[in-house]
Amino acid sequence: MNKNIKKIAIVRLSALGDIVNSAVVLQFIKKNYPNTKIEWITEEIFAPLLKLLPELSSVHTINLKKVKKKKSLKLLITTVQKINKLNDFDIIIDMQGLIKSAVVSRLIGKDTHGFDQSSTRESIATFFYKSTSHISYESNVLKRNAFIVSDALDFKISDEMLLNKKAIFPISKEYTLSHEKKNIAFVIGASWQSKIYPKELISQLCNALQENAYIIWGSIEEKERAQWIVENSIYASLAPSQSINELVSYISAMDLLIGNDTGPSHIAWAQNIPSIVLFGPTTTRMIYETPKNIGLKSPSDVNILKINKNDHSIKEISSQSIVTAAKELLYGL
Repeated sequence: MNKNIKKIAIVRLSALGDIVNSAVVLQFIKKNYPNTKIEWITEEIFAPLLKLLPELSSVHTINLKKVKKKKSLKLLITTVQKINKLNDFDIIIDMQGLIKSAVVSRLIGKDTHGFDQSSTRESIATFFYKSTSHISYESNVLKRNAFIVSDALDFKISDEMLLNKKAIFPISKEYTLSHEKKNIAFVIGASWQSKIYPKELISQLCNALQENAYIIWGSIEEKERAQWIVENSIYASLAPSQSINELVSYISAMDLLIGNDTGPSHIAWAQNIPSIVLFGPTTTRMIYETPKNIGLKSPSDVNILKINKNDHSIKEISSQSIVTAAKELLYGL
C-alpha cells in the first residue's frame, strides 16, 4: 500500500450499468485509504447518481456529446484542464479502458494507470498510461473493475469482499409498497433491440408469478411497451416516471428485479436486491453472480470481442425457466 497517495481520480465516463458496476470499488478504497480523497470524472448525465456516493469528495463532468457535436478537441482540453488546475492527483485510474477515457485521464495528469494492451479492446489507450495492469478482457466485468483499482493501489479485492459488499448507493427517497404480495420490478428497456425480452413473454411472467409486478420504463417507446404489458396482465402496474436517483431507491424497495442486460438491472446487484438478468447477444460476464443475483443466457454463442447486435436469441429463454428461478429467489422453492 502506498501511504503517499492522498488524492485519487477515477475516470469512468459512461454508461449507467458500467458506472454502477464500477462504483463498488469505492468502499474498498476507503477501507484501505480512509483519509484519501477520491474524485470521479464522468459524463454530465451520470453526475447526480455519483453525487449520492458518500465516498466521493467531488464529481467532475465532461460533456462529450457537445465535444463530438462541435468536433472540438480544444473544447475537451479546456474542460479537462479546469479539473487539472483545481487538483493535484497522486494517481488517475482509468476504469474504462477506451481511447476517449485514456485521453481524458492523461489530460488530467501524468500519473495515469489503466489496462495494458492485451486487456482492452482499444489497445491504443495504453500509450496514455504511466503504468498498467493485466487482466484478460474476457474476464468478468466486475472482477476487471475491482482488479484495475486494487492493482493500482496495491491491495486486494477478493470474491468474499464482493459477495459481502454493503449497498453501494444511499436511499434518497422512501417508497411504500404493498406487503400482501411480493414486489417485483421488471426492466423492459435496453440500448439494443436484440437485448429486449419480448413484452408478450413478460406478461406471461407476470400472470404466472401472480405477484405485484412494476414495469419500469424510460423512453416513450418503453412506456408504450409497458402499457401493453399492464393491459395484458392484471398483476402488472406502470412504474412512475423517475430520475436515476429515484430509480435507485425504487429498485431498493423491491423483493426481486427481472430485467434485460441494461443499466437499471445492475442497480439491483448494487443494492443487494435479488435479481434475474436476461442475456441474448451478451453474456453473464456482465454481472457478478451471487446466490441471489443470477443470469439466464439464451442458447446462442457469443464472441465478446465482436458482439452480434442482430442476435435476437433472448426470446428463446423460456418464461417458465424465469418463473422457476424467480420462485427460488422469492420463496426458496
